[in-house]
Amino acid sequence: MTRSMRSTALYSATLAGLLLLSGCGKNEPAPASTPTPASTAPVAMTPPPAAGTAALPPAGAASVASAASVAAPAAMPTPLAVAKLTLGSAVNAEHQVTRASNSFATSDKTIYASVATEGSTGGATLNAKWSYLEGQGQLVSSISQSIATDGPAITTFKVQNPDLWPEGKYKVEISLDGKPVAKQDFQIRKS
Repeated sequence: MTRSMRSTALYSATLAGLLLLSGCGKNEPAPASTPTPASTAPVAMTPPPAAGTAALPPAGAASVASAASVAAPAAMPTPLAVAKLTLGSAVNAEHQVTRASNSFATSDKTIYASVATEGSTGGATLNAKWSYLEGQGQLVSSISQSIATDGPAITTFKVQNPDLWPEGKYKVEISLDGKPVAKQDFQIRKS
């Protein structure tokens, strides 16, 4: 055997051994609180190599190692999307509207828009644009909030008026990263 063939054989054997160990988890200690499951599969024992010789993996070991090192594809995260928009005059500790309504009194000081989202994002911007639709229309408020979530979440926006609200038709529009995703019309009437 030439020197390069020996080196290639030694490198191959070393690589196959590392793949075998990484595939069966031998390089990581088991957690102390988790008992090791019993195995019913027969275990083949290979005697240690003689001093100064390279150990070759048993026949078929390379195919077992490569099969064990193939991982299942990671699940693609679901992109963030608005699932529901709810308006109301009160919210709970979880930011959910507790008294949903599309009609409010002129004396209501605060109106909430609860935006339920699904999916995940490392960072996105939700915006609520409140408008008074009577006459020529008028922007009441535009509020943005940055969110990061790995599942369902609720973001609440509020608009306040310390005085009486003008009677009429209003609208709130929700956008996600600048793209409109939900809107809801509502009215304000005398109580």
